[in-house]
Amino acid sequence: MILKLTKDSILSLLKTVYQKGEKLDLVSNNSVNNIVVFDKEIIIDLEITNPTLQSKNYIKSLIKNAIVSEYKENFEIKINFKLAKILNETILNRNEVLENVNNIIAVSSGKGGVGKSTVTANLAIALTKMGFSVGILDADIYGPSIPLMFDVTQDKPLAVKINGKSKMKPIENFGVKILSIGFFTKIDQAVIWRGPMASKALKQMIFDSDWGTLDFLLIDLPPGTGDIHLSIMQSLPISGSIVVSTPQNVALIDARKGVSMFKQKNINVPVLGIIENMAYFTPKELPKNKYYLFGKEGAKNLSIDLKVPYLGEVPLIQSIREAGDLGRPASLQENSIIEKVFNTITKNMISELLLRNKKLPETEVIKIKTMSGCSAIK
Repeated sequence: MILKLTKDSILSLLKTVYQKGEKLDLVSNNSVNNIVVFDKEIIIDLEITNPTLQSKNYIKSLIKNAIVSEYKENFEIKINFKLAKILNETILNRNEVLENVNNIIAVSSGKGGVGKSTVTANLAIALTKMGFSVGILDADIYGPSIPLMFDVTQDKPLAVKINGKSKMKPIENFGVKILSIGFFTKIDQAVIWRGPMASKALKQMIFDSDWGTLDFLLIDLPPGTGDIHLSIMQSLPISGSIVVSTPQNVALIDARKGVSMFKQKNINVPVLGIIENMAYFTPKELPKNKYYLFGKEGAKNLSIDLKVPYLGEVPLIQSIREAGDLGRPASLQENSIIEKVFNTITKNMISELLLRNKKLPETEVIKIKTMSGCSAIK
């Protein structure tokens, strides 16, 4: 029985056609952008990775043969080719993996100034105290602060030979391995780089380093949702993400966007939860009082609204800021309120991670393409 010439019937036939070097057919690979059928004229918008004339003629002949063999007659077939190129090819390499890193956690914030790096540093200390081996990749290329928070601003990573290859050895302090662009720039030197240069630097810190065996690699992402975030998710299988926000509405608007980025259908990185920083202030002279300077439970309510876990709240305590400025994360303080707060948050994060690992398959790196000035995530 010959199929009626329709958009759906053409789509079915294109499922039998493969581009050279691709394991998936044109439809499964999301290469077919549109099909229009006018009587005996067929117009197909097709995304290709090889722009050569030979490649175009080859794929066109395959499509024409598939249609003709089914309908037993000739049609006027027009194919509009659109080039899809991989963004940040310098960072995307399927053969490069971090084999000895068990869990990769991305710590993000919708906007700057909400304490994302402070939270990252204290989560790392809390994990280390629990007996885990931990590393931090400071991916905030334009505003690295992890070296200051661990008192290693003057340190420089050394080169070591691993299996005959030269690798960077991360700086280590308080039991946490650290790599940051801050180790390679002067304290008063602005990093004025375009996306590809930043991505190349990230690639070197990720893959050209001797991380050793890690239970957790925390990635301190820059604020917002941009090229660095996509580069990281394009190069590493992120186990889960955490979004840090203060309770105020201006921060929650951006935190909502941060959660939305990770939950995008074609990114689909599990959101382990939201952490509310600077949740309230308690004066020493009034230990039972709580003053909600930036609003009350804004991040907690956001987590309920977005149906993502709420990992906990961090009060506004002066010593947290002072400890970070002095290069000794506040969680190092034994038997302190701060230690207890981050211990609880860290336990909640681990519980969500265990639940995520039980219910969901391993996260894969995402494939990002750009086409004709607009982006698409495959």
